[in-house]
Amino acid sequence: MVETAGQLSGLFVAGTDTGVGKTTFAVALLRHARMRGRRLVPFKPAETGCAPQPTDAFRLWEAAAPPVDRSAVCLYALPLPAAPKAAAEAAGVTITLPAIIARAHDLASRGDGLVVEGAGGLLAPYAAGITGADIAATLALPILLVARMALGTINHVALTVNELRRRRLPLAGLVMVATLPGHEPHESTNAPLIQELTGLRPAGIFPYIDGADAIDPDILAAALAAAFGPDQLAALGL
Repeated sequence: MVETAGQLSGLFVAGTDTGVGKTTFAVALLRHARMRGRRLVPFKPAETGCAPQPTDAFRLWEAAAPPVDRSAVCLYALPLPAAPKAAAEAAGVTITLPAIIARAHDLASRGDGLVVEGAGGLLAPYAAGITGADIAATLALPILLVARMALGTINHVALTVNELRRRRLPLAGLVMVATLPGHEPHESTNAPLIQELTGLRPAGIFPYIDGADAIDPDILAAALAAAFGPDQLAALGL
């Protein structure tokens, strides 16, 4: 049985894979919450490919503007662009759940809730016997699953949802992110087929945003509000 951190509120943003739009969506929801008076604090337990700064974690911090130093948002900033376990071993670092729990509680005490972003897909390894799913279970936060709209996403979503259910982890909802421009023929069938396989209907599709707009938290928050609407966001705990 996985020991839980307990007494934390917020969301754990998990992905079906790497590069599915987790950070983009997390930035949008953090800025959206901030604009509505909610002081959510972001937490990225581990980020890899840091050269040398954890740019994704810093984007989350900028979007939320929480009352914490931006260096606190990422616990393990690792240079090697690889799975967290491999990147940690290359840096001579061991990722531990007690350290993650302690940082999560410290950050949570500064705001109205946490938005924790995992690295890569749900089962990305962080240390021996520790995956993203184990961290989510330990923090005991509902999971917001992010998937790309690209071909192959149906399989990725179904496998990830099945794993969440096998572990009995709470699922806040599923969102899709358009990671490529244009509209492909398969995209209109993604949602109904995912629902057919899993019983889970995606809450909405976050649009593709290019160029400088893709890193502007205000533009991303506006896109979130336009794409999802208040009812869908409320259902996701936003």
